[in-house]
Amino acid sequence: MAFLVFQLQAPLASWGEPAVGEYRGSHGYPGESALVGLLGAAMGVRREDEAAHAALRQGYGFAVGVQSTGKLLRDYHTAQVPGRTSLKGRPHATRRDELRIPKDELNTILSTRDYRQDAACLVAVQPANEAPHALEVLAEALRKPRFVLYLGRKSCPPAAPLYPLIIDAQSALEAINVYRERLGQACNEKIGRVLQLAWSEKVEAGVLADLSSPRKDRLIRRGAWQFGDRTEHVKLFESE
Repeated sequence: MAFLVFQLQAPLASWGEPAVGEYRGSHGYPGESALVGLLGAAMGVRREDEAAHAALRQGYGFAVGVQSTGKLLRDYHTAQVPGRTSLKGRPHATRRDELRIPKDELNTILSTRDYRQDAACLVAVQPANEAPHALEVLAEALRKPRFVLYLGRKSCPPAAPLYPLIIDAQSALEAINVYRERLGQACNEKIGRVLQLAWSEKVEAGVLADLSSPRKDRLIRRGAWQFGDRTEHVKLFESE
């Protein structure tokens, strides 16, 4: 079977978790909603196109080979925002629009946001029968994305090309290992091994899970920021 495999690495990444109150945490690696958003951005899918996002979610399974979860960086963040009543009757499609109201009508909100420093992973995409695009189309989009790609937040651009490759393999783990060899040959350097593999139900992982648990990152409605639970399987590998 065919897999689309690509790399994600950056000085900073932030993979959102359920946010309560002022705290915005980050998982150690991307989940399903983040990867759907990444593919959507590469394909030029706009946020309000709920049908296109749903098609990407239903059409592909994802496996993440985690090379490093990175080091935790915690940011104390302040921002100015207008109240809902101040925005009535005013266009506010952009951040600039929001800040055009009188200064005395702006409020200050505080939040703590987590980032991951120097995190790296390899992603394998397995198409389902209802996949809306061929893997070759997705690969070309990742090489030449329509919208800017980032790893969780706009302040987290990739540090290296995603280098997408289509690989025939029996499992996601086999595809990721073949990808490591090919990427190493292209870069003329050793590529870090996978320390754990996380995958969704639609993926032939090639290993048995050490842990299966719910993760609230199944995209329901992108525009309304609604997410549901899915079961994520994880295999841990011994470090060298």
